[in-house]
Amino acid sequence: METLERVLKNRRQAAAPIIVGGYTRFLFLNNKGLPNVAANYESMFRRLVKKYNKCHEEALPKVTTPHTLRHTFCTNLANAGMNPKALQYIMGHSNINMTLNYYAHATSESAVAEMERLIA
Repeated sequence: METLERVLKNRRQAAAPIIVGGYTRFLFLNNKGLPNVAANYESMFRRLVKKYNKCHEEALPKVTTPHTLRHTFCTNLANAGMNPKALQYIMGHSNINMTLNYYAHATSESAVAEMERLIA
């Protein structure tokens, strides 16, 4: 534990403040003291999926990415009936069309249920 604290202390001293797009004080840094980028997370995620698939009968798709999780999260919220404007806000979409076109999928079952709701 003492070694880890010393390594972290030295890393903080060695790393000059990094400014990216006006942001500083990044939480996750690589071993060079630079902020992690999307490629770091995607490669880490690929390794996690590979480990998961070795230990489980029902494997995750090999193309599972962090963005896949984001898309699944948003789709599940839309399917649960979340207000599209609230979903737009949570997902950070600048335009409601993005939210509606990609995540508000109508199925024959949902269309019939909505018609019955409106008729009642």
